[in-house]
Amino acid sequence: MNDLVTRVLDGQRRLENLIADLADEDVRAPSALPDWSRGHVITHLEQNTAAFTRQAEYARRGELIDVYDGGAAGRAAAIEREAGRGAQELRTALARAHAALAEAWARAGEDDWKRPVRYRDTTLFDTVHARWREVEIHMVDLDLGYRPSDWSLDFCDHVADFLGARVPEGTHLTLVADDAERRWSVGDGDPVVLRGNAGDLAAWLAGRAPAKPVTVETGSLPELGPWP
Repeated sequence: MNDLVTRVLDGQRRLENLIADLADEDVRAPSALPDWSRGHVITHLEQNTAAFTRQAEYARRGELIDVYDGGAAGRAAAIEREAGRGAQELRTALARAHAALAEAWARAGEDDWKRPVRYRDTTLFDTVHARWREVEIHMVDLDLGYRPSDWSLDFCDHVADFLGARVPEGTHLTLVADDAERRWSVGDGDPVVLRGNAGDLAAWLAGRAPAKPVTVETGSLPELGPWP
């Protein structure tokens, strides 16, 4: 467990370095996500960090709390309200949120990681995996030079496992990584084989544009379902 926590905290530091030199016009420029500026993405990352911090704090007390005040609508409104901040204000808010999450996780004992949380009705440890996804995938969305090819092979393994649920029923999907000794398979039914670099295959599963093309070797490219 501690290895994954360390990995996520390292990712958060890389995120802070990625945005360290942005000016106000840079954070107001479009991100790779439709209708979101980089300020929207950074604000979401900040607020997501705060949400996981309070999941941890309440879990340690044996209590449950909603992930976001006001649910999905409250989350969306808060992002829109804060996305227009200047670059320095965004950086400061994100760094403070990161520090608070690191402190909350540091206080968690071995048994605390098994405690239930309201996030997806899972455990506190599952929020560490979730934060890993948020940091790595949204760093790509910022469109600042961080690419799926920068994802670790361990992260690609996790994406293939978690997002395999997007594969439509009746499809047996096999992903063959050309740049690593990896072959991921999920589902039952008509065979589909996709080949590409590990990061590009993971990006396709995550609904992001691969840096290099993903090749269909068998069958036809399936339409992925929603995120689990």
